[in-house]
Amino acid sequence: MSRSSKKGPYIYRKLLKKLALLTPGGKTVIKTWARSSEVSPEMIGHTIGIHSGKDFISVTIAEEMVGHRLGEF
Repeated sequence: MSRSSKKGPYIYRKLLKKLALLTPGGKTVIKTWARSSEVSPEMIGHTIGIHSGKDFISVTIAEEMVGHRLGEF
């Protein structure tokens, strides 16, 4: 079952706050455990370290990833 359309997509708020402070394309990797968060257009160009249960996997967000969950990558 998908999320209600009137609620909008689930995006972890702390992750968006961290992204707002940085410039895209930088060498800073933002670590997160929020695998259920969806990729938003504000994340394009940033490198995010997604926790896989054991270690962090660095993923650079591209346009094609918008709308998918972080855990898919």
